[in-house]
Amino acid sequence: MSKRMGKRTIVLEKKPALTGFASVVGQKEGEGPLAGRFDFVADDDRLGESSWELAESHLQRSAIERAVEKSGLHLPDLDMILAGDLLNQCIGSSIASVESNVPYVGLYGACSTMAEGLALGSCLVDGGAARRVAAAASSHFCSAERQYRFPLAYGGQRTPTAQWTATAAGAAILGGKGNICVTHAIFGQQVDMGVTDANNMGAAMAPSAYDTISTLLSDLGAEPRDFDCIVTGDLGYVGSDLLLTLLREDNIDLSPVYSDCGNLLFGPDQDAHAGGSGCGCSACVLCGPLLRDMQDGKIHRLIFAGTGALMSPVSVQQGQAIAGVCHAVVLERSGN
Repeated sequence: MSKRMGKRTIVLEKKPALTGFASVVGQKEGEGPLAGRFDFVADDDRLGESSWELAESHLQRSAIERAVEKSGLHLPDLDMILAGDLLNQCIGSSIASVESNVPYVGLYGACSTMAEGLALGSCLVDGGAARRVAAAASSHFCSAERQYRFPLAYGGQRTPTAQWTATAAGAAILGGKGNICVTHAIFGQQVDMGVTDANNMGAAMAPSAYDTISTLLSDLGAEPRDFDCIVTGDLGYVGSDLLLTLLREDNIDLSPVYSDCGNLLFGPDQDAHAGGSGCGCSACVLCGPLLRDMQDGKIHRLIFAGTGALMSPVSVQQGQAIAGVCHAVVLERSGN
């Protein structure tokens, strides 16, 4: 029996449950509009480590360990860890899990990594290849700045379209019993509209979000109002406006139920310019406020669509266009 619906959507017959989730953030993130809705807020963004990269690994490891504990499990109970970040060769994630003694699969989907991990993990659990899987993602402002732009001491000017890489991590455990389940998943195709400005990732990612969300709605035979919330991560203010415009051209009005993790994480007085970004941005917003609201019965049906700008420092330096990708999962809460 086929598990495909429509053009690209995967139907998850066993509806893998999210049994535990956790979010860990830095100081700036903990002072924003979502303050008090994370599991842990660091009082020092270096977290006692000797480098920013190790601090990021610390964030991700802490998120995974907290999610496992909240699931009533221990690390050895996991069959697999699916994790990723923005750093070269996903070194932040590999260091985070190197001592876990759990099979590790490194993912790179840029800011779409959390959604990619949830989609892959759900397929593994639904197909019987794994019983319990951790999906995790992280980013750190300082490690990302060093890799993609300039050392912090350089003091480079940020453009109005630039987004602020979140110092954050999120993790969720799939498999077992729970009242929040993944019912559908869709993997996005790359969309390249020729954007070359690394400081305008929203413009690079919005067309891929349009492609994935419109395809998912069509495959499900659904309309935006069939969901309590449709959230992207992380288009920021520029990409969000572009997405809504693109969908309106197809007579799809997403605005009544739409949010973006990059817009939710930081307030207007925090100087984040076009909003938040980074793998940890959507991961911490999902595994913090959004899943807490689902757990409390405030949200019953949610589309989580992670968006990523697929670039590297070398590709940007060579003037290559930045392709966008968007992976998504449908989350549903059972009961009242």
